[in-house]
Order: sequence, then C-alpha cells, then structure tokens
Amino acid sequence: STWLGECASHVEWVVADVTKWSPAQTFDIWHDRAAFHFLTDPADRLAYVARLRQAIRPGGHVIIGTFAIDGPEKCSGLPIKKYSEENLTAILQNGFNKLRCITEDHQTPFNTTQNFLFCSFKRHLN
Repeated sequence: STWLGECASHVEWVVADVTKWSPAQTFDIWHDRAAFHFLTDPADRLAYVARLRQAIRPGGHVIIGTFAIDGPEKCSGLPIKKYSEENLTAILQNGFNKLRCITEDHQTPFNTTQNFLFCSFKRHLN
C-alpha cells in the first residue's frame, strides 16, 4: 500500500477467506492478482463467484489474474487450476460480461517463465 501514498486511506482493504466472506457493502472494483487459481475445489470456485456477485455493484469491475493453460502445474509447491480465456469467461458468465483478456509471460527471479491470463469483467447492470 505504500506505493499508493495518501490514496491508500481511500481503499477498502479486505483480508478474508473469500469462500466464506460475507460482504457488508458493495464495491466498485475487485482485483484478484493470482488467488483464484489456488481454488482447486469446484465448490470453492462457486463460493468465490457467489461472493463476487454479492460484492460488486452493478456496473462495477472485476480483474482476475490466473495461471494460463500453458502455466505451471504448481505455485509455491501448492496445486493450482489453470485457465483459458474461454473457461474463465464461462465461470463468470452468470453476472459478468467479459471486457478483455490478455496473456503475459512473467519472468521470475529464478529465471523461469510463468504464463498468466488476466481478464477484466463488468458486473451486469440488472
């Protein structure tokens, strides 16, 4: 949060188990940078998307970064689930419209490449 400077005080920081969290308000934006791919249980993924629908106001935005289909099998020794643009979009189709997806090949400090997929979505207005 230090790179945000004074603006950090205007951000609502939420630290919680996303599969059990109950949002007390709605938010304009949800940014998930590499958490969703750790949800390997289908029930946890459904719970995550349910929280998204509760937490994001109509017209709000979601940005999710996950490992791409050609990404690693594990991260930090933990199993992950990899995504294509099509299957991530399908998971969020009930409540969100895809705006854009991009892929990025991230070079780690260990001289390995991690293939990421970043997608942005907009919450349906109704």
